[in-house]
Amino acid sequence: MQRILVIDDDRDICTLLSRFLEKNGYEVDTACTGDDAVKLLREKSYTLALCDYRLPDTNGVEMLQRIKVLQPNVAVIVITGYSDVRTAVQTFKFGASDYVVKPLFPDEILVTIKETIERNTDKSLPTSEKKIKSSSGNVFIIGKSPQSETVQRHINLVAPSDMSVIIFGETGTGKEYVAKSIHQKSERASRPFVAIDCGALPKELAGSELFGHIKGSFTGAISDKVGSFEVANTGTLFLDEIGNLSYENQVKLLRVLQERKIRRIGSTSDISIDVRIITATNEDLVKAVKEGRFREDLYHRLNEFKIEISPLRERKGDITIFAYHFLEKANESLNKNVNSFSPDALDRLTMYYWHGNLRELNNVIKRAVLLSQGDEIVLENLPQEIIAPESMLVDVENGLANYDFNQRRNILKSVSGSAERQAILDVLEKTGFNKTRAAELLNIDRKTLYNKLKAYDIRL
Repeated sequence: MQRILVIDDDRDICTLLSRFLEKNGYEVDTACTGDDAVKLLREKSYTLALCDYRLPDTNGVEMLQRIKVLQPNVAVIVITGYSDVRTAVQTFKFGASDYVVKPLFPDEILVTIKETIERNTDKSLPTSEKKIKSSSGNVFIIGKSPQSETVQRHINLVAPSDMSVIIFGETGTGKEYVAKSIHQKSERASRPFVAIDCGALPKELAGSELFGHIKGSFTGAISDKVGSFEVANTGTLFLDEIGNLSYENQVKLLRVLQERKIRRIGSTSDISIDVRIITATNEDLVKAVKEGRFREDLYHRLNEFKIEISPLRERKGDITIFAYHFLEKANESLNKNVNSFSPDALDRLTMYYWHGNLRELNNVIKRAVLLSQGDEIVLENLPQEIIAPESMLVDVENGLANYDFNQRRNILKSVSGSAERQAILDVLEKTGFNKTRAAELLNIDRKTLYNKLKAYDIRL
């Protein structure tokens, strides 16, 4: 039976989730603090942890790191409020599998848990089964925006080659889907595709996961282990969040790329491999190189071709396409038959900022389908932050007189759509329509400000 650990300082939530999940066939333990959770993680093995982002003695990122050190293969779902979605999205860099937003709905949690466990199961499969599962097909939805068309053009261009590719984009923009699309359009399409999240790998275990080890090579190595490079041999290895790889393992990876050979930890012999490397990051690796956190020679080896994915808010023409795609997925998961969006609901979805990009859109649509009482999603089915993004702005009656720009420099990143337009107008008025000063307060450059003025048809 699969065991789940619920970590939340609200005892009522722990009790309700425990009862509900036990009725659905899971064994459940609960913890109200990070320290209590750590004790349980040391005593028992878990399939999945459901962890509140805000705990009395720690936060989601720190708790996630502790979980991954104690049980690297456990899947983690973060519980968050909508005001913390931007922060929760960052936990994906450290290995979170998904997130759910309060208030919690049992059906939504159950679907998310089942999907997360299914995605995570591949990590524990024997090598022979893992190859079959890793090379399975996937649906890649192509947007209609100019940015999406450029990405698709680059995929078609680079896929037939064996060039190493870096995919750059914010969390949740679909970097793994792009990597899979490259693999499926390549001559390696019938061979394994193996994805590794470097952010979820504890430093001391990354070498074993990537290169394998032999029995007895270190404490806990009770049997030989085949690493991801061997599993992906003749196919494609996708290394997500490559910037999180430790310097020591960067050196090992560089050696593999140069010599096309790996050596299991504890072994004295090399194994020849033929693997195409695709990496992804939401970090500025050029900056990381300058700061000495990422090897320059490795960066150039990986950066034979670069694909940049724009955030969803910059390709609004794609939002409707993806919304209907996620609607179809949600109907299938929740056994419902919602077939459309009301015009005002679709308008709000289009205007929202989407801090978590496609992943956030997927979660919002799934929850809206769950809440829908008819055959279409209406405005009331959407989160309040999407229905009324203006509430995130400073009180208009007070203007910006009392607004502390030093404490919140990225004002435009906290609002969306029509709210963003109003924010720009408010700042322009506050600065006497001085564009240079307005750009400084909005923490954007003048060119970006001019582009936004044009996009929002603001004429001065």
